[in-house]
Amino acid sequence: QVQLVESGGGLVQAGGSLRLSCAASGRRIDINAVGWYRQAPGKQRERVAMINSGGGTGYADSVKGRFTISRDNIKSTVYLQMNSLKPEDTAVYYCNFLALAAATTPYWGQGTQVTVSS
Repeated sequence: QVQLVESGGGLVQAGGSLRLSCAASGRRIDINAVGWYRQAPGKQRERVAMINSGGGTGYADSVKGRFTISRDNIKSTVYLQMNSLKPEDTAVYYCNFLALAAATTPYWGQGTQVTVSS
């Protein structure tokens, strides 16, 4: 059974940085694509970053150049380094395997709240 535990969120001023962590169990992160998603109040969940099995990465235009996704296969943990944060980055952040996120009945962890004050 897959379990995803996100952590590292908090309150930060605009221009600041945070590093989110996602501890995964039940499925290997080194052979499955994993993404970071976020959902702001009243908005749909969107994917902001992903890392594939080969280590290739992709980013939403809104975070490109500011966010970096990485992984530690030994620790089975995926990270999201967020720099130059903006108030519009405020959201609950989730990680997920891309295949699980696209499932008819997707599984999601509890997420971690990121709040950026202006």
